[in-house]
Parts: sequence; C-alpha cells; structure tokens
Amino acid sequence: MAAKKKAAAAASTKTLATPAPPSTSPASLAEVEVELSVELGRHTLTLDQALSLGDQSLFELDKMVGEPVEVKLNGKPFARGEVVTVAENFGVRITEILAGG
Repeated sequence: MAAKKKAAAAASTKTLATPAPPSTSPASLAEVEVELSVELGRHTLTLDQALSLGDQSLFELDKMVGEPVEVKLNGKPFARGEVVTVAENFGVRITEILAGG
C-alpha cells in the first residue's frame, strides 16, 4: 500500500513544460508600432463657440513661433523639439531627448 502512495506522489509531481517567453531580440522589437504625438498649442472656448465653428474658422493657439514643443511617445513625454516646415508640411526637429525617455 505504501508503495502505491509513493508512486502516486511521484506521478503527481511531474514537471510541466513551460512555454518559451516571447522573443525580445532587437529584430522583433523593431516591428513594434508606437504613437508619436506633438501638441502645437491649446485654445479654450465655450461650447457655444465650439458649436459655431465651421469651414474656414480660425483660432489662435497659445504657442508662439520658436517656442519648444513637447514630443510624446505613446502619450508620455519623450523629447522636446521645435516646429519646422518641410515643403508644405509641418515637422518637428528634436532638440532634446528627456531623461528616462
């Protein structure tokens, strides 16, 4: 009877195979997409003003030309930069990578 209990106990302690962790090699990380965003400024208006916006509406932002802008990576501060123009588009030139970014 004792031999049966030992055999049952040994059978219940079999090691299960654990799945391999996902690959974290630089090659696999290179394909991960992240969101890069830049806020050029803010403007506060009333709900009535917002509802009256239409085509050709114009409002001023609170940033001045030449002021630094914050660059966010997945919503978290990553760098600072300055707004530049590239052909007819806006761009941002990175001027500083933030510590811990």
